[in-house]
Amino acid sequence: MNEGWFSKPVPVAECITGDIRYISSARQALELLDGHWRQPGSEAHREALIICQRAMDGRATGDAAMQAFLTAATEARVLTS
Repeated sequence: MNEGWFSKPVPVAECITGDIRYISSARQALELLDGHWRQPGSEAHREALIICQRAMDGRATGDAAMQAFLTAATEARVLTS
C-alpha cells in the first residue's frame, strides 16, 4: 500500500480540539474520516473513504483522493483557509 500523497496539504480543523491539522495523504485523510468526523455516513464522506482507500491501493491518484476529501471537509465545515 502507498500513502496516496496529495499535491498540496489540506488544512482542516480537528473536530474534537479545533486545532488546525494539515492532511497530506490519502492515508492521513482516511484516518481522520474513519475517526472523529462531524458528518459520518454522508454521501461525500462515504465517497472520500472509498477514493482514499483506492489511492492507497494504487487504483486512484492522490489528487483524486484530495478532491474527494476536500468535498467531504467542505460539507463537514472543517476546511480552513
